[in-house]
Amino acid sequence: MVNLIAGLVDVFADAPLNGNPLAVVEGADHIEDDVLRRIAREFNQSETTFVLKSDRADWKLRSFTASGAEVFGTRHNALGAWLWLGYDGQLGELTTPKTFRQEIGDEILPIAIEARDGRIHGRMKQAPLKLSPPLSSLDTLGEALGLNTADLCSDPAPRAADTGAAHLMVRARDRQSVDRAEPSAGKLIQVLGPAGAQGCYLYAFDAADPTTAYARFFNPAMGLWEDSATGTAAGPLCAYLGSIGLLTNGSKLLIEQGTRMGRKSFLQVRLDPDPELSGSGVVVFRGMLHL
Repeated sequence: MVNLIAGLVDVFADAPLNGNPLAVVEGADHIEDDVLRRIAREFNQSETTFVLKSDRADWKLRSFTASGAEVFGTRHNALGAWLWLGYDGQLGELTTPKTFRQEIGDEILPIAIEARDGRIHGRMKQAPLKLSPPLSSLDTLGEALGLNTADLCSDPAPRAADTGAAHLMVRARDRQSVDRAEPSAGKLIQVLGPAGAQGCYLYAFDAADPTTAYARFFNPAMGLWEDSATGTAAGPLCAYLGSIGLLTNGSKLLIEQGTRMGRKSFLQVRLDPDPELSGSGVVVFRGMLHL
């Protein structure tokens, strides 16, 4: 029998049962990939992250969706794993920010961790922005999202933006339009493929504050219907807005996501000049997985 330490972290949350839940598993260094995928399916969360030993960094992280797809980049899957380690005391004294190195896929990426106001906080830089060509029409996109064309905005143009994963950035007229979306999985997949995107980030600005946005994320191609907090979509949104002058270097974008799912989350991204994603979270349970 193999015993693995495992638990659940609510990432981008300041209270339990909010944010984006992440299953975390330690000690699976010698377990085959097929079993890792079955463990992720067992937890049935949007992602399960395995914290593994690394000879290239402080830790190696591997993350799988419930459908068995391995995902990369600096999103809630990475932040949640470091929050888990920090709350468990495995990162040492964190009264001042400490930078660690994480091995994710072929990359070695930094993350800064600190303890503040009784919580562990993390900050992660994402990759430079890459943009795909904008969509030429809103009609098919609106139909795929279950919205009228009038619910969507053409400025800035919907297009795939990538700072670690490519997602389609789609601006809606207002918060109510975002909440009205009822996407068709098949139709949305048909839009995402040619657009060069994995998922769709539907967002609207707060009319009173352009540095605050409200968003929902859909990724049916990866078996993730709706996500409550998506770091690899929040980062490219901030970078895209910066590239067209709607945000300036050093400014921050606060994004509320997951509210319609009943899992309110807050993601903060800062342009520096590449996006830097930050947030905290809560460990909601810790136990033992027996295989």
